[in-house]
Amino acid sequence: MDSTCLEPSLYTVKAVFILDNDGNRLLSKYYDPELYPTMKDQKNFESNVFSKTHKADNEIAFLEGMTIVYKSSIDLFFYVVGSAQENELMLMSVLNCLFDSLSHILRKNVERRCLLDNMEGVFLVVDEIIDGGVILESDPQQVLQKVNYRADDNPLTEQSVAQHLTEKLALTTNVSVMSLQHPTIEPP
Repeated sequence: MDSTCLEPSLYTVKAVFILDNDGNRLLSKYYDPELYPTMKDQKNFESNVFSKTHKADNEIAFLEGMTIVYKSSIDLFFYVVGSAQENELMLMSVLNCLFDSLSHILRKNVERRCLLDNMEGVFLVVDEIIDGGVILESDPQQVLQKVNYRADDNPLTEQSVAQHLTEKLALTTNVSVMSLQHPTIEPP
């Protein structure tokens, strides 16, 4: 057996980043401070990864001793980076969870403008999937539930305003009926 074989570790993800179609960083999180310690090192790595992958039709790349899985959508590129010994299927499950969760939050408009308009949700999703390089969740439904993302958390539309008013009216009516049945309860 090879003595240089690394011990298994929970710290499977080294970095996650999202680039636009020009290779510009929109989001990045590096979980190994020794890997690329400076912003310049990180941007150089991202530039190298982008130049190798933006025209390729693959889903996986090996670069600078790293395993990189990636996916593109309209004008975005999503990357999950692990060590050379990392299981590609584990990294791919993280990438798919990230993409599917963001697709739901962005209402299937996975594009630069929508992503930038919803960055707080994007950061929440990334933090629910990965913490310090450890994969916490790979099921998009669980991630969405944990970040409490619901359609009614978005700006109100005419239909959601009507629905909200109907629910409040039903609640008020229910409390008024209860106060008539139990005189010790005062109506609001």
